[in-house]
Amino acid sequence: MQTAKAIQEIIRERGRKGLPVERVYRLLFNPDLYLEAYGKIYRNKGAMTPGTTGETVDGMSMDKINAIIELLRYERYQWSPARRVYIPKKNGKKRPLGIPSWSDKLLQEVIRTILEAYYEPQFKDQSHGFRPGRGCHTALEEIRKNWVGTAWFIEGDIKGCFDHINHTVLLDIMREKFHDGRFIQLISDMLDAGYMEEWAYHQTYSGTPQGGVVSPILSNIYMHKLDEFITGKLIPAWTRGGRRRGNPTYQGMMQRIRHLKRRGRAEEAKKIWKEMVKLPSVDTTDQGYRRLRYVRYADDFLLGLAGPKSEAEQIKEQIREFLQDTLKLELSQDKTLVTHARTGAAKFLGYEIHVFQADDHKMQKRRTLNGGIGLRVPEAVVHEKCQRYMSSGKPRHRTERMKESDYTILADYQSEYRGMVNYWAMAYNLPRLRKLRWVMEQSLTKTLANKFKMSVSEVYRKYHATTTVNQRTYKVLRVTVERKGKEPLVAQWGGIPLIWNTKAALNDQVERIWNGRTELVQRLLAKECEYCGSDEHIEVHHIRGLKDLNRYREKPEWAKLMATRKRKTMVLCRECHQDVTYGRPMRNPPSGQGFMQDPKGWRKSRLRKATTVLESRVQ
Repeated sequence: MQTAKAIQEIIRERGRKGLPVERVYRLLFNPDLYLEAYGKIYRNKGAMTPGTTGETVDGMSMDKINAIIELLRYERYQWSPARRVYIPKKNGKKRPLGIPSWSDKLLQEVIRTILEAYYEPQFKDQSHGFRPGRGCHTALEEIRKNWVGTAWFIEGDIKGCFDHINHTVLLDIMREKFHDGRFIQLISDMLDAGYMEEWAYHQTYSGTPQGGVVSPILSNIYMHKLDEFITGKLIPAWTRGGRRRGNPTYQGMMQRIRHLKRRGRAEEAKKIWKEMVKLPSVDTTDQGYRRLRYVRYADDFLLGLAGPKSEAEQIKEQIREFLQDTLKLELSQDKTLVTHARTGAAKFLGYEIHVFQADDHKMQKRRTLNGGIGLRVPEAVVHEKCQRYMSSGKPRHRTERMKESDYTILADYQSEYRGMVNYWAMAYNLPRLRKLRWVMEQSLTKTLANKFKMSVSEVYRKYHATTTVNQRTYKVLRVTVERKGKEPLVAQWGGIPLIWNTKAALNDQVERIWNGRTELVQRLLAKECEYCGSDEHIEVHHIRGLKDLNRYREKPEWAKLMATRKRKTMVLCRECHQDVTYGRPMRNPPSGQGFMQDPKGWRKSRLRKATTVLESRVQ
């Protein structure tokens, strides 16, 4: 039986060569794929959120994996309708979100792994959304570095892209590469599973299930056709010439300056120089030079044209026709704008993108800034972020935080502010966030003052501290929680410098892998109850967070073990798991051994068993 890594490498190799794949469906019978999927998604916030069936990650076991495989083997697996909820959008509207059951999430992650392994080598470099090693910052960095000299921006906006993805078109695209009817039918059934809203069933006729694990890769497969059209047809058609020809007027003035200098007429030469530096050194209307560039993040895309506006309008129309005729999508005419790069600014991924024009900015006697790409924080964004912490035009305390400790309050404010600074770090006007920092600090101090019934001045005196970052001292607010025999917990507000960083990158979802599998999967495969030591009917107990253990006035032994090891999971036998779930006294006595009691000893004694139990099960 092949491992998950081996399967992915085989599929990835065929993807690199562009070869179709067959008999994919039978790969879904491999338990190792489900274990790897479990190790990836059990930490997700939605893992403990029930769908329409009430099933969550709590109680995960090898029996569940085997049950899914058995249903797939006889083509009897039934996708459950997703539970639909609504989340607010920036414009005041609400976005529908589907919450699948846990078994559906697990199977979707397995399918996503297979699809990503095959399509990832084929996706274009211009695509940055929902891809490993890529994100918003890589898309922005590509624009900043490679779009110099852009004259017009074309901002792409598709009406309800994810909600209007045509199922027939999507499945036809997948059939080009996946020659396996059972696998395609499984995905088709998933798309048609529907959703439940207020306990009423609704059929789905288009779109990918937003909130589903597999939705991002399906949308990328769909939008890959747009990437191929733009990079394969539009860019070659609208790109020509090696470099722009020189500006005759500029060159003539340069020759005149040289002539005057040779004659000793420096003052006249200086006057002409002042007029010359206001002109471009190249012919910006050169008909023999064109450049078209493109970048996409999910359903948002941006094109940059070095050419006239009339051609930008033609490109926009060609894209509209392709989306309508081939992908059955509609380009929003009101939101798909053609923006002048120097006098206006395009909006992409929350940034404002424009082209610099500053004749007085020179390095080594050259206007090095002109034509370069500028990324900046929109003023409206700062205003919007500030409103979260304000009321009636003034910073306010946050009532929802009042029940939390001062440590948690400071840590949460700092985390929110740090996230914003990290995202906008590529903006050259990053210091614009000083206003946001001041508003948040006022809101923080007022929250602490209201919680402890003191004045804001007393808050500053109580929590005042200093810190040094990059050899510079900052005034901060700090809370220290002492712990016996352990390092103290420290929460701090402030000390985050607003320094422009063009190479900023967000490091998301760092997965800790031990011996090729996550530690939790290793513990599950060890087939041992971490409370009583039994090896029958092993399941995994999950909690949302360690703070859930605080609901016990006197913590039971199993809760003490989880709190001591800072684990949100505990591998238990079915009897122990039922006792824990329903709050009953434990029927089985603790063994005093196992991972929760002695992690280091457990690793040494159980490593070999954990790595061989899967193979013994599937042979």
